[in-house]
Amino acid sequence: MNNTKRDMKFLRIMSLQGPNIWTYRPVLEAWVDIGELEDSPSNTIPGFNDRLIDWLPSLIEHRCSIGERGGFIQRLRDGTWPGHILEHVTLELQNLAGMPGGFGKAREMDTRGVYKVIVRAWHEEVTLASLHKARELILAAMDDRPFDVAAAIEDLRELAESRLLGPSTRSIVDAADDRDIPFIRLNEGNLVQLGYGAAQRRIWTAETDQTSAIAETISRDKSLTKQLLRDCGIPIPEGYDVESPAAAWEAAEDIGVPVVVKPCSGNHGRAVFTNLTTREEIEAAYQVALEEESGVIVERFVPGQEHRLLVIGGKLVAAARGEIASVVGDGRSTIEHLVDVQLNADPRRGNTEDHPLNFIRIDSAATLELARQGYAAESVPAAGVQVVIQRIGNVAFDVTELVHPNTAAMVALAAKVVGLDIAGIDLVVEDISRPVLEQHGAIVEVNAGPGLLMHLKPASGQPRPVGQAIVEHLFPADANGRIPIVAVSGSTGTTAIAQLLAHLVCLNNQRVGLACRNGMFVGLRQVEAGNRANWAAARKLLLNASVETAIVETGSRELLSEGLAFDRCQIAVLTGIDANEDLSEYAMSTEEKRYNVYRTFVDIVLPNGVAVLNAADPLLVEMRELCDGEVLFFAIDPDLPALAEHRARNGRAVSIENGAIVLTQGSTGIARIDLAELPATGMDTTQILASIAAAWALGMDFELIHAGLHAFTDYQS
Repeated sequence: MNNTKRDMKFLRIMSLQGPNIWTYRPVLEAWVDIGELEDSPSNTIPGFNDRLIDWLPSLIEHRCSIGERGGFIQRLRDGTWPGHILEHVTLELQNLAGMPGGFGKAREMDTRGVYKVIVRAWHEEVTLASLHKARELILAAMDDRPFDVAAAIEDLRELAESRLLGPSTRSIVDAADDRDIPFIRLNEGNLVQLGYGAAQRRIWTAETDQTSAIAETISRDKSLTKQLLRDCGIPIPEGYDVESPAAAWEAAEDIGVPVVVKPCSGNHGRAVFTNLTTREEIEAAYQVALEEESGVIVERFVPGQEHRLLVIGGKLVAAARGEIASVVGDGRSTIEHLVDVQLNADPRRGNTEDHPLNFIRIDSAATLELARQGYAAESVPAAGVQVVIQRIGNVAFDVTELVHPNTAAMVALAAKVVGLDIAGIDLVVEDISRPVLEQHGAIVEVNAGPGLLMHLKPASGQPRPVGQAIVEHLFPADANGRIPIVAVSGSTGTTAIAQLLAHLVCLNNQRVGLACRNGMFVGLRQVEAGNRANWAAARKLLLNASVETAIVETGSRELLSEGLAFDRCQIAVLTGIDANEDLSEYAMSTEEKRYNVYRTFVDIVLPNGVAVLNAADPLLVEMRELCDGEVLFFAIDPDLPALAEHRARNGRAVSIENGAIVLTQGSTGIARIDLAELPATGMDTTQILASIAAAWALGMDFELIHAGLHAFTDYQS
């Protein structure tokens, strides 16, 4: 084969940002033309398989359709096509960049040599970059050209680290996902909405919508925090705000040395100096602390080790101990070199949130600490001599199980006094397993927005489920952050059904959000005109904290090109599947493929939800077995076999009998409305039946439904 013909071209790439025909999660769907490579499966290209496996040996973990470790490698050896290979290489590059590989598929299209390649998209930009890198890598392996795999992975890793949620926020989101609580990322940082509409809560890493701005301001003012704690009987080190080096020394004399000198506001341990005894040390420390530009405090030195205790919702959930960072001289190396080889070489240290310990720097604080011991960074300590580099920090050694109950109660009270729902309490004691007062310990700081990494990935000890604790704090008991979402789709009448249903829900004293082809509405007010039966409009409803029920009209084309804006729905209404619907632009023209499009709505019905299906459409009747929740049929003809079978199962149905709309459960009639009573609505009978069935599925009272039909005013009027 002529190597110049080896190419893969992306014809189309769609970002499906929610449930879709492939999976429940966001994916990228790429249409890939492999051209002449259709005639060259992997086992016919000399050296290709070996180069690919050598570059990406972790492909051995891909089970593929064979279902066992090494399955994909076997497929390569047997011969498979570039679309399938592109799927697996993209997923593996994502995995090597720090994201789970996840879902993937490759499917032939009607045009020879053109494939749909679908890969899980943890972040659209990162997945798109992985897809392009995978193409370059595969073509290089085919043509026996160099490819810097390590550089490609590093590029993707850097991109992922800059775009994905941080590990602390991710732990909360994952805990919410475990509870089936949906989430929406609100910015490129760590601001996340948990839940939908009026049931939502918000987090910004370890701050929540319950974190008071006043409490956060108090926590940043160390003097005020100490005053409030002291007034409530909580032990704190006495101290003074000072405004000059001389005043710092005067305060130290008044308190009695040794003392601590530190900035007034929260600073994550920066410029904090402990156990100072001389005027020179205190005045020098003052100058460094002053650089934080928040004022300076001199306070009593409390002997012991620094601890960080995490309080969430009034309960202690995790505790970590700090350790003094020091090096041991060898008689040859400078202190600066010893820091690099004895401390910073520890793989637990790093600059990212994946590392529980930070790199140690010889900054102004460390320089002062060394000077107190008679050293500088360039000094060469004698063999066996221990030199302290940093006394504050390295709080990453789990001691949760050791905390004395009295101490746990004390730190919970401290968080409450300041007013924080989530607080990191800095406590200095010699022994965390003994009561604080017994050993003259003290709380030295109360912090808002505390770091979680030390508890999620401690340098030693057991990781703590702090993300789960935050989710349980925000969503107690059976709360799941969900509002009723009604998805309306099908071949005809979906806009009218969505609008009538929205009218009925409004009468039920619910603030309803509606996104349909006639606009977007909140309550009875139109907030956007034009066709709003799309992903963006639905997402706006879910972000709106006033919306208590969301009704979303979604067509097949919107589903195929965008995915759904919500992960699950309470009610799915399907009116029918048009056998003549032309979806050729999405290569979905067969009956089987159209069926798979619309079954997506049934697939995402919650276990306590309802699929409202037209029993006159045999394809929709087939879908009842796919529903995790209940199925409620509607149809004009009460004698349809599907309805008879459904009633025999004690199922609910809405149909027409003897000139009336009849609601039945099994063989029992629940309610009826004479058709002659209904006002002119411009809707056909099937649409009215579907609307009534959906309202019934939402739990609305029949009398209210009846009254609503009479009071219905078309949203277009």
